[in-house]
Amino acid sequence: MIGRYVRLTIVLLAGLQLAGCYTDYGPVEVETRPVSVSTAAGVASYLQAGDKVRITVYGEESLTADYDVNPAGYVSMPLIGAIKGAGRTQTEFGRDIASRYRRGGFLQDPNVTVAVIQFKPFYVLGEATSPGEYPFRSGLTVHTAVAMAGGFTYRASKSFVLIRHTGEEVWKEYPLTEPVPIAPGDLIRVRERYF
Repeated sequence: MIGRYVRLTIVLLAGLQLAGCYTDYGPVEVETRPVSVSTAAGVASYLQAGDKVRITVYGEESLTADYDVNPAGYVSMPLIGAIKGAGRTQTEFGRDIASRYRRGGFLQDPNVTVAVIQFKPFYVLGEATSPGEYPFRSGLTVHTAVAMAGGFTYRASKSFVLIRHTGEEVWKEYPLTEPVPIAPGDLIRVRERYF
């Protein structure tokens, strides 16, 4: 009888230890299409909440400054108020600013340029040596992103990585056999290997 309780206790403890190893990442979708580097570069060409932009209004030094794209995706400009910037290219956003200054009667023929000076950061989570927030720069792949985070820990899975792109609810699983481009705002989760 006591032997039965001991065996039951051992099975229960082993089950609890294995349950502690399980991590629920939410819905995960296996990415089967090869990832194109031009796709990630295209994502980086659209403004996002969290970006910092330099808006230059030629001949108007008081309007030329660095602005943040706020969490709602808007930029607050003097005289014309908040303008939607997220999801638009720098050229489109510059044209909209010029149009607003012209329509409002503030400037006769404004010449406006917009340049991103700091992209939204990306995040490395999980089995990286130093997980956290890192500044985005063009040409990043998942390998260079993990290297910025100090590399893989000894427990890290070096076969697959999970990435959740900005605005998506589902994690995508990518094989580490090919370079996977990173976009601003991406969440990169390095999974733990179990054996």
